[in-house]
Amino acid sequence: MDLYEKLLKGEEKLSLVGLGYVGMPIAVAYAKKIKVVGYDFNASKVDLYKKGLDPTREVGDDAIKNTSVEFTADPEKLRECKFHIVAVPTPVNDDHTPDLSPVEGASHTLGKYLTKGSVVVYESTVYPGVTEDICIPILEQESGLKCGTDFKIGYSPERINPGDKVHRLETITKIVSGMDEETLDVVAKVYSLVALAGVYRAQSIKVAEAAKVIENSQRDINIAFMNELSMIFHKMDIDTKSVLQAAGTKWNFLPFAPGLVGGHCIGVDPYYLTYKAESLGYHSQIILSGRRINDDMGKYIAECCVKNLIAHDVPVKGAKVAILGFTFKENCPDTRNTKVIDIYRELGEYGITPVVVDPEADADEAKRLYGITFNSMDDVQNMDAVIVAVAHKEFVPYTRADIAKFYNPAHQTKVLLDLKGIFDMNDYRAPEFDYWRL
Repeated sequence: MDLYEKLLKGEEKLSLVGLGYVGMPIAVAYAKKIKVVGYDFNASKVDLYKKGLDPTREVGDDAIKNTSVEFTADPEKLRECKFHIVAVPTPVNDDHTPDLSPVEGASHTLGKYLTKGSVVVYESTVYPGVTEDICIPILEQESGLKCGTDFKIGYSPERINPGDKVHRLETITKIVSGMDEETLDVVAKVYSLVALAGVYRAQSIKVAEAAKVIENSQRDINIAFMNELSMIFHKMDIDTKSVLQAAGTKWNFLPFAPGLVGGHCIGVDPYYLTYKAESLGYHSQIILSGRRINDDMGKYIAECCVKNLIAHDVPVKGAKVAILGFTFKENCPDTRNTKVIDIYRELGEYGITPVVVDPEADADEAKRLYGITFNSMDDVQNMDAVIVAVAHKEFVPYTRADIAKFYNPAHQTKVLLDLKGIFDMNDYRAPEFDYWRL
């Protein structure tokens, strides 16, 4: 009897190492079919799950209350499992080099409790070679076991999109890979339990790693192109969104839009790829050019806000500016690697301390990571400028009258930056508004 069949019969367990926006939904999905141990070193997060609370809002409190996942912060529980999925973040350092400490740390922890006959599958986004060249030696060192003989390794890149209720684990094709055909077959069958749209068997672990890292690099480059177009068209006094709507009538025009590129994938993965390329003597041109454009967008937006204030004779230093939305994307509580912080900090260089409001964000996380305390919507009054930075569902219904109440009534013209273009620009015409969007 192989491992897959033992999992189905409840004779073996699956573990999820890392219970964040990616790992927790995977654990909950598997628990509908097999026995699952959900491990995270963060005991406070585990306590929330045990109480039936979903701080990520990915599956909801009811799903957490009703799941059979055994949530734990005790790594000893990993010893009870034979199929392990590692789903920890892979951020970048301040110098944009890969920070592999989370995946290395998870490998050290898992290795201590690894048993013979186990299969370990990594989901963390990495550059090609990390799973085999970095993770395997750690697992061998900590376990005293030999990869290929005592345990097997695989890789299946995560494709969960935080806050996206359409493209879920159950509805997207899952790439799977293994160190040999036998491992690949087991990994494919186990993932088929939850990846209902099917699995794609990659040729090798390195191919699967590379596929993941270029998916987001491609998006990053396309968005950078849109951001550059936005800057060009603003100089021409042309509305970028209108241009894209017109161009979008062509059958093969790709529907990308300008915007802030944050989060843990699109703004990070290209650096993993270029880091590996540079170690082999190749210096990226297109990929890093796109990264530079996208990394500078927060500064560009803040500068545009300041220029618009000056154009209407509003003193910049000490100006009252509201930023609506702080998360890295709409309708999601995650503030990690948000690019809105770049706008906030750049405005600070001009002597402006913005009022920040975000009804969706994890306020404790924002305070811990950035030292920012959110305001309430009641605090958004007598403003000199308003920046709608994130298209949260709470902001979309605002009318022209709602927006007008946010401003200092002494201003003849109200400076409004609608970054995502969620409002109809025809409703915010001069002279009452100076409306700006990417």
